[in-house]
Amino acid sequence: MDFLGSADGAEDEDLLRDRPLPRAATTPRTDAMDLRFSAAENNFREEAKDWLFANKPKETRPTDGEPMRAFDLDWQRRQYDGGWAGLAWPREHGGRGASLIEQLIWYEECARANAPLQGCLTVALNHGGPTLIARGSEAQKAFHLPQILRGEVVWCQGFSEPGSGSDLASLRTRAEIDGEDLVVNGQKVWTSHAHLARWQELLVRTDPAVPKHRGLTWVICDMTAPGITVRPIRTLAGHHHFCEVFYDNVRIPLANVVGAVNDGWRVAMSTLSFERGTGYVAKQLDLARAIEELISLARELPGPNGNVLLNDDEVAGDLAELKAEVAALRSMTYAQISRCQREAVPGPEGAIVALYYGELSQRVHRTAMRILGPQGLMRGGASEDLVGAFLHVFHETIAGGTSEIRRNIIGERVLGLPRVGAG
Repeated sequence: MDFLGSADGAEDEDLLRDRPLPRAATTPRTDAMDLRFSAAENNFREEAKDWLFANKPKETRPTDGEPMRAFDLDWQRRQYDGGWAGLAWPREHGGRGASLIEQLIWYEECARANAPLQGCLTVALNHGGPTLIARGSEAQKAFHLPQILRGEVVWCQGFSEPGSGSDLASLRTRAEIDGEDLVVNGQKVWTSHAHLARWQELLVRTDPAVPKHRGLTWVICDMTAPGITVRPIRTLAGHHHFCEVFYDNVRIPLANVVGAVNDGWRVAMSTLSFERGTGYVAKQLDLARAIEELISLARELPGPNGNVLLNDDEVAGDLAELKAEVAALRSMTYAQISRCQREAVPGPEGAIVALYYGELSQRVHRTAMRILGPQGLMRGGASEDLVGAFLHVFHETIAGGTSEIRRNIIGERVLGLPRVGAG
């Protein structure tokens, strides 16, 4: 995942089976609200649950490198063979065509089954593929979409740059037209899985003389092309999924441009119509599971005065508050998904869920470190997963737009407050 957002805010629009989602109105609105899943949705849940139980990988997913890539591609192929690939993609493009509620149900059952999600195929399935569906040529769709669905390729995202992360439209990687090619020079950073990827969705500046949002081009880049250098970056958690990517006179055919030259901002924003917040459901269930694990751990670890740690009022209170916050986050997500059923394009309210999730996940894992105490200084053993998760969640308030940017979006576009610095 790239770090994506907009500091100027000018044009960037950035758990449970017995808790059903309020249904979107398909008839004129009344005061009544249907809080029940339909029979078809309950059948979908049972089908998903049974398939995941029978088909989820038995082995643990590797955390890095080629073993991780092979695992994710194999899992995607298994979903493809089972009819579950491209859950949100339209049927005419090979997807499942699942409704928003069905997508929510799928993610709930994945979390309950402890089944892997998309891993290093996230960009291909959630961004690259949907962008091609919305804006790509027939030739581009015919070539790339089947490969993505069958689990044959990894994509990465070439958006963020040094000095151009949150304000994406200020990027400076240049592309000049030379005959039938674009010639690209520049650098990208925080490019997840670039060292494993076959293709990249690349945003470049093709016209520096026009306003910054209007001189960009979205292009499909072959990561094996001459002139590309990839340097993995080791993260706090010890992984290497972030990369720097350097482009030295890289030639990309103009046929790989998606949409039109200088229309890249519109192309990049078009995938917002595919993002409805359902992916947060699995994340919330993971948070709920982490809190239950912390409660169990606090029942075992020694606390003050010879009691177990859970008998400490402060620790017990913190865990209870976090459990309530996860329940509140789930309700916020359900409300957002319900709203999305009634709107053609998601509104800025999605920033509320993203902000709350990012900061709550960090509070949960900070509490885990406090409960672990000195064990939190060690890697390996029973605390390995908790320590790794704590180091990993630092990115949740940066990736996809920082907390500050999300607060600006909420203030300006949800609450209608004046923009900072506006006269």
